[in-house]
Amino acid sequence: MNKRKSGILLHVTSLPGTPGIGTLGESAYKFADWLKKANQSYWQVLPLGPTGYGDSPYQSFSTFAGNPLLIDFDDLVKRGWASKDDVLPPDYIKSQGNVDFGSVVWWKMPVLAKCAEYFLKKCSEDDRVKYEAFKNDQSSWLNNYADYTSIKNFYDAKAKNEGVEGVASMWNRWWPRELAEHDASAVSRWDAEHTDDVEQIKVIQFFFDQQWTSLKKYVNSLGIKIIGDIPIFVAGDSADVWANQKFFQMDSETLLQKTCAGVPPDYFSATGQLWGNPLYDWDAMKKDNYSWWVDRIKNMLRLVDVIRIDHFRGFEAYWQIPYGAPNAIKGEWIKGPGKDLFDEIKKRLGTLPIIAEDLGVITPEVEELRDGCGFPGMKILQFAFNDEPWTEESEENKDLPGNYKTPNVIVYTGTHDNDTSAGFFESASQQLKENVATYFELDKDLSAKELTQILIEKAFSSKADTAVIPLQDVFALGSEARMNTPSTTGSNWTWRMQNEMLCDTKGASCLKELSQRFKRNS
Repeated sequence: MNKRKSGILLHVTSLPGTPGIGTLGESAYKFADWLKKANQSYWQVLPLGPTGYGDSPYQSFSTFAGNPLLIDFDDLVKRGWASKDDVLPPDYIKSQGNVDFGSVVWWKMPVLAKCAEYFLKKCSEDDRVKYEAFKNDQSSWLNNYADYTSIKNFYDAKAKNEGVEGVASMWNRWWPRELAEHDASAVSRWDAEHTDDVEQIKVIQFFFDQQWTSLKKYVNSLGIKIIGDIPIFVAGDSADVWANQKFFQMDSETLLQKTCAGVPPDYFSATGQLWGNPLYDWDAMKKDNYSWWVDRIKNMLRLVDVIRIDHFRGFEAYWQIPYGAPNAIKGEWIKGPGKDLFDEIKKRLGTLPIIAEDLGVITPEVEELRDGCGFPGMKILQFAFNDEPWTEESEENKDLPGNYKTPNVIVYTGTHDNDTSAGFFESASQQLKENVATYFELDKDLSAKELTQILIEKAFSSKADTAVIPLQDVFALGSEARMNTPSTTGSNWTWRMQNEMLCDTKGASCLKELSQRFKRNS
């Protein structure tokens, strides 16, 4: 069987045609058809969890739950789970243009609650059986998520009314102590007093699960696999931390974090990056046979075919920063669980189809861990070039296609954190463009669009087993189509493709030709 494959990176929110935001509806199926026409083997998406502050899929209220905003209303109506009149979008919700998350949340979340109420009253007996089975099968995370969300919604509203905002309104600062501690009796009382609310939250997760399962089944039937994505760390404001405080570096008296995650100062930032996520208590996790991580990977493998783990180097060693520090300077490297974690997960779950995000400054120890686990790493063609004059040292850049030591890698033109390749070249110095031309033996006056096409071709022609191209690069879109600019807020995660792209045959034909020419056949 041919191991050489290729695929496209596009998050669900970027799909076109549906009110406000991309969903798991008709456009998702049309995109899968487009991938088939383009002879692609993979569809890579970003994390699928419910998003919080900043709308980042990498800061989720749960690593197990699905994002309610991705639920498609037309599909709910077709299944008989919602009234058509209830799901009509208001005038301020548009089906074209970028996502306005604030407006989408304001409109969509109350409508989803109404749909859940409709389902509970009018669903068929068969659908009720499916729902009860879902609740039973996913109870290990679903109950905690539903309770957390119900309590959070109540106390977030209370905090807003009393003028308490931001970190001060989080569960470990604002909720009543017994609820913040996840006291079983207190949570049970909340359940009993808020039955309708908790049940609706579970129904909404059932909606997501059924739509995602149907979509994945269709995608797989076309011979296409889905690559999912999980961050190594989870958000402090999450059901994950609230319900599993013993597995995180938390102060049992104050319920506050002792430490937080980030990366040290480097070429890009003199103060490093202060992410703020709670860090794991790996000793406590090891004593529990890493059950939380086993459950996390098991759940992801239920949803996707391959898992990309963000910031893989943190399993070898992670940058530990004191909680409350103003920046990431005064941190220290602490050894992670290493291969012991993955050996335990593999023992419990079998073969692990995992991609290790190993970008940035990677030590030999991290490479040893990645290779010891047998996981492919990542190569980014944009990272292969800089503004310095081309030298023999430049030829040693690990992201250059000629320097891949093994085919067991995934090559990308860029990722969700990069500018689009056309945007990258539009803003690049003349020296950088000349470096690209020198390495690939090209004309030095190529346009940004032509250079983008070159990068795609070089990704396909490389020895890497897998090549993944962001959809923006297939259409040579500029910086206006960038998905995320790290360490900024405002317009990230909002880009959506245009309807016309799903009807495009030229882009699909070009990808098909490249996959055939370089033997990346499905």
